Amino acid sequence: MNPIQTDAACRPSSVASVTVAYNGAHQLRRQLYVLLRQSRALDEIVVVDNASTDGTLEMLASEYPQVTVLRCQRNTGAAGGFARGWQYAIGKGHNWVWSFDQDSVPDERALETLLRGQELMGAAIVVPLPVDPRSGISYSPLWWRDGLVRPDKKTLELDVWFADVAVASGSLVRRDVIAIAGVPREEFFMDFFDFEYCLRARGHGFQIAVIRECKLSHEIGRSKAVRFLGKRRTWPVQEAWREFYVGRNAAYVVCYIYPSVKAKFWLARYVLRHAVAVLLFGEHRAPALIRFLQGTIDGIRGQLGVRFLPGQRV
Repeated sequence: MNPIQTDAACRPSSVASVTVAYNGAHQLRRQLYVLLRQSRALDEIVVVDNASTDGTLEMLASEYPQVTVLRCQRNTGAAGGFARGWQYAIGKGHNWVWSFDQDSVPDERALETLLRGQELMGAAIVVPLPVDPRSGISYSPLWWRDGLVRPDKKTLELDVWFADVAVASGSLVRRDVIAIAGVPREEFFMDFFDFEYCLRARGHGFQIAVIRECKLSHEIGRSKAVRFLGKRRTWPVQEAWREFYVGRNAAYVVCYIYPSVKAKFWLARYVLRHAVAVLLFGEHRAPALIRFLQGTIDGIRGQLGVRFLPGQRV
């Protein structure tokens, strides 16, 4: 087992991992096992607990005493959890923050691979290629062209390429990005907050490099492989409460942060396609669709904040 060093000054490029967890006792062990065995050892492992009630805190205290635990008194969502974890990490003097959802698992050479890619490309944010563990389908980071665009096939085959947005889980972020661009917006709570953050970082001139060699086992919702519009895709089956944030945050970003006629046309197409997909592939079709549309309306109206929580009856 690799020891965790707590003095960030002991390395010129100190790296802390930050995992946001909510009732993750049954998932965290797998991730922590790998984080503790990275070929390039982490300087600190941090878990932000979002007011779990399943014994997560007790498990961490008894089995992983070397892990730093930040306890939230309420569920602040992924956005709030990462915001707190990132602030803690740079406050301790770490040069890099490596972020994870509780169900994401890198390989044991992932950190070494990301840092090597960063040295090659000079990017301030380096990200792996997320792969759904059930279907084996990868879902790549995206470009922003007044709306989200999947890169062309030629780009996706490159060993290293530049993206505009990527999911937070697996992302390695340099401290100057956080110092200049800030942290994720807690009022987004869940979903699309990481895309907004990437666009904010890009607006400050920071580049996001995708390292194809580095794979991350990562599942959004309970994913399943489907065929949609003639293409094989991974569809995340989300609870109804979470669909609210999917619609709300996307609409808010388009209407208030990056407004343009082209972006609003993209939003209209996105809402239509997502609504149809919820009806075709979702397990909670009617309530999920209702929450998604409610969220979209709230986003258009500019209403942020926490409206629904995990486990809350909707």
